[in-house]
Amino acid sequence: MPRHYLLCLVSLLATPALAEEYTFDVVNDSDQRIVGIEVSEDGVNWGYFDIGRGIPSGTTQTLVWDQSTNDADCEWQFRATFQHGHVLASDWIDFCEDDVTIVFDY
Repeated sequence: MPRHYLLCLVSLLATPALAEEYTFDVVNDSDQRIVGIEVSEDGVNWGYFDIGRGIPSGTTQTLVWDQSTNDADCEWQFRATFQHGHVLASDWIDFCEDDVTIVFDY
């Protein structure tokens, strides 16, 4: 099989996976870096959301839901941990809506 054909085939096979990704924005509207984000479907049990090295003060970062949440409820709550240890919870967020943005203002 010619090499260029194989690359085109791989690109075509990867396209549907990209279409299924769901992204949303987190805005850090504070004077401290966000060092951790947790998510919960019930407000009681929390799981960590991978944000890499954190979200610097005054920036927006686009995050991607894991595909394991595809059959989950629409509403989730988030909480952010800031570099000095303060934790701030969001309101309930409806992820069945388009263009979701979560703003943490500490």
